[in-house]
Amino acid sequence: MRTSHSSVLLEESRPEREPSDSASASTATTSSGAIISTLTASSAATTSAPIPTSQPGSHPPASTTHSSIKQFLQKSLTPARQNAIDEELAKMEARDFQPFSIVEDVGFRSYSHALNPMYVVPSRKTLSQKIIPGLYEAARASLQERVKRASAVCLTTDCWTSRATTSFMSVTCHFIENYSMVSSLLDCFEFSDRHTSENLAEELLRVAREWGVEHKVVCCVTDNAANITRAIQLLKGTHHPCLAHTINLFVRNALRAMKPTVDKVKAIVEFFHRSTAATQKLKSTQRQMSMVELKLKQECVTRWNSTFHMIQRMLKSKDAVIATLSVINAPVVSSQPRGVGGSARGLQCPGALRPGHSGDQRREELPFEMYKSTKGKRLIVRYVTASRMLILCRGLQRVTVEHQSRVTTESVKELVNSLCSSMDKKFHRMEYNTILSETTILDPRFKKVAFNDKQAVDEALQRITTAALRYGQSSHLQGGHGGEEAAAARELEEPQASAVWRFFEERASRDTATRNPTADAILEVRSYLEEPLFQRSADPLSWWETRTLIYPHLSHVMERRLCIVATSVPSERIFSKTGQIITERRNRISPAKLRHLVFLNANL
Repeated sequence: MRTSHSSVLLEESRPEREPSDSASASTATTSSGAIISTLTASSAATTSAPIPTSQPGSHPPASTTHSSIKQFLQKSLTPARQNAIDEELAKMEARDFQPFSIVEDVGFRSYSHALNPMYVVPSRKTLSQKIIPGLYEAARASLQERVKRASAVCLTTDCWTSRATTSFMSVTCHFIENYSMVSSLLDCFEFSDRHTSENLAEELLRVAREWGVEHKVVCCVTDNAANITRAIQLLKGTHHPCLAHTINLFVRNALRAMKPTVDKVKAIVEFFHRSTAATQKLKSTQRQMSMVELKLKQECVTRWNSTFHMIQRMLKSKDAVIATLSVINAPVVSSQPRGVGGSARGLQCPGALRPGHSGDQRREELPFEMYKSTKGKRLIVRYVTASRMLILCRGLQRVTVEHQSRVTTESVKELVNSLCSSMDKKFHRMEYNTILSETTILDPRFKKVAFNDKQAVDEALQRITTAALRYGQSSHLQGGHGGEEAAAARELEEPQASAVWRFFEERASRDTATRNPTADAILEVRSYLEEPLFQRSADPLSWWETRTLIYPHLSHVMERRLCIVATSVPSERIFSKTGQIITERRNRISPAKLRHLVFLNANL
């Protein structure tokens, strides 16, 4: 055992080891502390010790690793790296609606230290007064360059009052960039003046001038309020009413016929929302009846389909609700029993207003439409453009008319009749609307299919042809001067080659000079209409991207029409985000800081 095990050699060599003077000297003269002393001593001892020779049956010696001082020191962050992390922190604040005070929270600081001990978390003041304003200026400058390159834009605007009784105004911009729809927020600012038409027009013009789009706005989409409609008229712009707001108006008007039933259901829902005991009893009753535990929904006045959802949920839980109200002797039970079931079921009749209707209307069509990207094979969500409005409105009318013959309840008959009457008034002359008719024809998915009146189609085609002719004439004039300059340059650079090709260039120039821009525009429009319809679920801009060279003048007209959205939902959605920032804990945030956060949240 003693002659074969490798430890025997180590024990025998220890008494013969001589102390290393160099190790002591190195330890004494080192000024880096205990770590350096230990490392030097161990290194010297290792080098002075004899290396045992391997013998038959013995294990190979363990490999020796040399430690470095760099392993025990943390590298400090460079200023560029520190600024990059600060910028990501500011983006997180804006995207996730986080408060500025998060940088002072113990948990957040501990988490940041665990990720990188060398990162210095900025103070709350530095974050709100330096980092976020700097990020806002950079994002604003980048977006401004993109907006300047757009040939035409569509604006949406709306006003809102926060819980701190501060009024705000938002302006969003929509344009086509590289055959892709871009929706961005231009500004969301405090608007403390009276909401008169003159003040609204002044602020809208100021924003347009700041972004350099005052001469590029082809349409402004807002709600049906008289003051904003008049403001756009003062600016001599093209106004288009929000489709969602228009539908909400006549649906609310039609629901007056169902007011007793709707009020009854609202009272029941409100009772269960106020009483925790009643809510728990309702859940227990649903379990006993082997029903799915569903919470009752309350309607929202500004959402035109919320009443349907409230009634639909009440019908699904009707038996459990009636049993629960009877057991607990609720004060609303006397006005509830059978009227709710019989009358509420009638609200299912206008199926066109149901978001999940099985017909042509789908839930995502208002306010969204979805496309599958042909490049990245990903789902792209965009706001509905005005080109779908004729199809949607005609579909709503048709489905509502079909239900007139199926309804038996008098109150529901009155509701359906009111819907049909309102739609006839609102949608009667839609095909003659300049914006809607031109955008529909220029959408390769619809073209002339959405029209019932041939005269409306002819008038729209005449306007489109005239617009294409204007682009053709301007490009023809520019091309003539450009061709002469290019020919002269070619003759100077390649005189021999020009002499050879002079015969061809003379004929080509005569052919270009004799071309008729009017005939070119007419041929483009005619050829476009003869092409087959594009898939309804596809992105129409992807179709135009592949046909730009075939229809060069018509493509310019398309950019001024397919950028128009159907609703003012983009501006209203900005205020939904603003409401998540101005909470009860953050109701004292300044309008300037709110402006930065909302802009970054919408455009990052």
